[in-house]
Amino acid sequence: MPNMILADVAASVSELKKNPMATVAAGEGFPVAILNHNEPVFYCVPAHAYETLMDKLEDMELAALATARKDQPEIEVAWDDL
Repeated sequence: MPNMILADVAASVSELKKNPMATVAAGEGFPVAILNHNEPVFYCVPAHAYETLMDKLEDMELAALATARKDQPEIEVAWDDL
């Protein structure tokens, strides 16, 4: 069964074991697909790329929350009541 590989660079588990940092560096800042028997088993994602991904995911979740709440009635609150 063919598998979609969602990375421009792929490496085997054996290559990863031999030199993990070289495998990460091969992706030049982008994820590297790690293959076992020519099938992707996981993606090696550099810390900066993962942090960026998490920031974008959080932004999407906040945007969805704001959209869901946009038609709710406003509640007047005085600063002194806070």
